[in-house]
Amino acid sequence: MDLPKLAVASLGGTVSMQVKTVGAGVIPTVSGETLLASIPELKTLAQVSVETLGLLPSASLNFESLLSVLSWANLQIQYGAVGVVITQGTDTLEETATLLDYLWDHDAPLVLTGAMRSAAQAGADGPANLLDACRVALAPDSRRRGVQVVMNGQIHAAHAVRKTDSMALQAFSSPVVGPVGHLLEDSVRYLRPPTQRNILPVPQQTTHAIALLEASLSADSLLLENILKLGYDGLVIAGFGAGHVCASWTEAIEAIAQKIPVVIATRCGSGSTARSTYGFKGSEMDLVRRGASMAGFICPRKARILLWLLVGCQKQDDLGRYLHNL
Repeated sequence: MDLPKLAVASLGGTVSMQVKTVGAGVIPTVSGETLLASIPELKTLAQVSVETLGLLPSASLNFESLLSVLSWANLQIQYGAVGVVITQGTDTLEETATLLDYLWDHDAPLVLTGAMRSAAQAGADGPANLLDACRVALAPDSRRRGVQVVMNGQIHAAHAVRKTDSMALQAFSSPVVGPVGHLLEDSVRYLRPPTQRNILPVPQQTTHAIALLEASLSADSLLLENILKLGYDGLVIAGFGAGHVCASWTEAIEAIAQKIPVVIATRCGSGSTARSTYGFKGSEMDLVRRGASMAGFICPRKARILLWLLVGCQKQDDLGRYLHNL
C-alpha cells in the first residue's frame, strides 16, 4: 500500500536554533531535512518531501515572504500532498496562522508548529511537535478545517490561537473557545466538527500599511493624530476593556475614520469588545458613531492582519462581515 504524500517546510525559529558560538545564544541553523531526521517514525506514516524555505527568527518574517510560502504550499497540494506542515518561530506563529488561514482555499490541512525549547536544549520539544503536526496533517478528520496550530499536544484553530506565555512549554492557548483537538496516544482527537470559513483572495497589492496602536493610561495622541500624514491605509487600536479609549482620542479617531478603516479591539487578551453597553465619550457606542468598527473576539494583532488583507484585495467594505463572523 502506497503511503500518502506529505509536504514539510521549515522557515526557521526556535525549533531550528542551536548554539554556533559559545555564550552567544542560539540562532537558526538546523535545516528542515535535519529536523525530519530526528523523527524516523515519520517514514512509516507518509512519503515526506521537505524544503528549507528560510532560517529566520519569526519576528523577521513579513507578509510578502509569507505569501511566497503560501504559493509553495499551494503547489504541494497540486503535486498530490494530502497535507502541508510548516515549522517556524513561535513569536509570530499566531499571526502567520491567521494570515494563511484567510487565504487557504483547500480542503487539505495546512498545519503550523514550532518549539519553545531550542534544538540545543535538553528536552527539546521540536521533534515531538513536528511529529504531532504531521499526524494532524495526515488525519482524514483534519480536512476542511483550514490552518491549524499544533503545539504541546494540542490542536488550535488559527482564528483563535494566541501565544499567552513567553517561554513556557504550554505557551499557546485559545482563549474563550479552547483547543479544537488533542493528540492522545498518537491519535488525532477532535472535540468539535469543522466550521464554515470565509476565504479571501490573495491581495493584489502588498505595499499598503496598517497601523496598530495600544491605548494606555494617560497616553498622548501624537502618533494617532499623524496616522494619515504618515500614509497608513488602516488603523487598529487595542483599546481598554471592552473596546474603549480616552476621551482625548475620540476626535482624532473620527477624523481618521472618514479617510481609512479604523478597528477597535480589546487589549485584554481574552473576551470580546462590546457593542451597545457603554455610552460615555470614548466608549464602544461613541466610537461606532464616529465611524470605527468593533473587532468583537478578534484580537488586535489578528484584526490588523485581516484589515491588511481586505485593503490589499480592495474588500475593505466587507470589514464588518469578517469581524462579526466569529
